[in-house]
Amino acid sequence: MPFQLSTWKQKIVGFAGALGAPGLFLISFLDSSVLTFPVINDLLLIELSIEHPARMPLYALMAATGSVLGCVLLYFIARKGGEAFFHRKAGQRGAAIRHWVEENGFVGMLLAALLPPPTPFKIFVFAAGVFEVPLWSYTAAITLARTIRYFSIGYLAIRYGNDALPYLKSHKLEATVVIVLFVLLSYLVSRVILRHKPQQSA
Repeated sequence: MPFQLSTWKQKIVGFAGALGAPGLFLISFLDSSVLTFPVINDLLLIELSIEHPARMPLYALMAATGSVLGCVLLYFIARKGGEAFFHRKAGQRGAAIRHWVEENGFVGMLLAALLPPPTPFKIFVFAAGVFEVPLWSYTAAITLARTIRYFSIGYLAIRYGNDALPYLKSHKLEATVVIVLFVLLSYLVSRVILRHKPQQSA
């Protein structure tokens, strides 16, 4: 295993790996909520997609769904009393992160979810819950970001095999820029369409 995990975490990973798609859901859910499994869900997605290429969409969907639900759980945990934890973990960055999630809403969470490591994404999730970012926009942003991430990894797994993750890491800046530009363009187009819709109806 390329990452050092405690014995009980290794058992969870081994159990999840044997389950296939449900195990991928489990690892992604736990990693996005109460535990941390650094890139284990990415590696498991790559391994399963290489073994069963036709099932890649299912694996990517399970990873994305588990991650979104884990983020939603963490969101509600933060809303119930995570402000002290947020300020302790965020430190001097706390004010800037709060401003980011409050001022940018959907786009702010989307960009935070798309940024590659070492971006402390869970801090943004906690901030969204603590400072009451609307749940629908929060969930929509996480869903879009995780869908893009895991389907991209699944595609690279089929195309490049075990070299998919190293390829993504070595090109993470270019990949992030392309994805962010695509998402921003899609968002701007949707805003223009929605802005002109009342005029068309009239």
